[in-house]
Amino acid sequence: MSEANQIASTAANDHTAPVTRHTLLGFRISPLNARRVANFKRNRRGRWSLWIFLVLFLGTLPAEFIANDRPLLIWYQGSVYTPVFNTYPETVFGGDFETEAEYREPDVQGLITDKGGWMVWPLIEYSYNTVNLNLKVPAPAPPSADNVLGTDDQGRDVLARVIYGFRISVLFGLILTVLGSIIGIVAGALQGYFGGLLDLLLQRFIEIWGGLPQLYILIILSSVIVPGFWTLLFILLLFGWTALVGVVRAEFLRARNFDFVRAARALGVGDFTIMFRHVMPNAMVATLTFLPFILTGSITSLTALDFLGLGLPPGSPSLGELLQQGKTNLQAPWLGLTSTISISLVLMLLVFVGEAVRDAFDPRKTFND
Repeated sequence: MSEANQIASTAANDHTAPVTRHTLLGFRISPLNARRVANFKRNRRGRWSLWIFLVLFLGTLPAEFIANDRPLLIWYQGSVYTPVFNTYPETVFGGDFETEAEYREPDVQGLITDKGGWMVWPLIEYSYNTVNLNLKVPAPAPPSADNVLGTDDQGRDVLARVIYGFRISVLFGLILTVLGSIIGIVAGALQGYFGGLLDLLLQRFIEIWGGLPQLYILIILSSVIVPGFWTLLFILLLFGWTALVGVVRAEFLRARNFDFVRAARALGVGDFTIMFRHVMPNAMVATLTFLPFILTGSITSLTALDFLGLGLPPGSPSLGELLQQGKTNLQAPWLGLTSTISISLVLMLLVFVGEAVRDAFDPRKTFND
């Protein structure tokens, strides 16, 4: 007996049990989904991993307010300036140049403070591309009070690059996972529901497409197209959408002959309505358990391409590029350790969350509080 039938049978036999309304974030959910949420919460490793990942991700989203070479706020001669949002020339603060003010320069700071002004700096006074020109040793410089995790071989603050690199890696992975999952789910649904010649042709196409040498194609495209965030996302999306096709196709093949599907057809309900309103919820159970692992693979793909020099443009904040610097500069162990720990941490958290989601949807799994 399936999990849903067990819960329905228990509720039908227990006439004295009070009706309980299950809610999640203010929305009503079914008893079956409430049980899954409860199972996830009981998995301490997965629950804590999710919280830690959310804190890290949400904490790095406003990276410009945490690590920046521009002040957050300037008070100068009765006026308020926000360099973090706007660009101001040095002449605004009484300087001689029409170019953007270099707020880290002592001369510019003196122009502001000598006339009673003041500045509010972020926690880290470096952006991901800010070069520390006041290093006392050649770059890469070891950790110090000014650069907590040291600098890379170009004198840029490692902590700032980790914060920006973490954000762009997770955002890239999320976008790639969402877009690839949508395409894969639609393709698998069409294959499984209609079957026949459509299923045969799409399945042969996926087999041929999946057998193409992705790395060589990426090398060729990188030599023709200037790599960027969106171009790289498009290239990886061309090959990443097939991850969920097989799972969704199998669920639709299994469910398309169920009695409720036949009854809906007999009542004249359209095929696409049956697919996405009645059959899709059954397929989403298996799909959701794969999403954290697909996200892990997306982040790993970007990191690997950056490590090989085929990813984001040079100078972009990247965990893979930092890992490559650690390999190149073995005399600076803080580069390799920082990049390895950062990448390992995010992948480990996502794997633990994926395992917890998988176990929460498994009716055979039980957890003790």
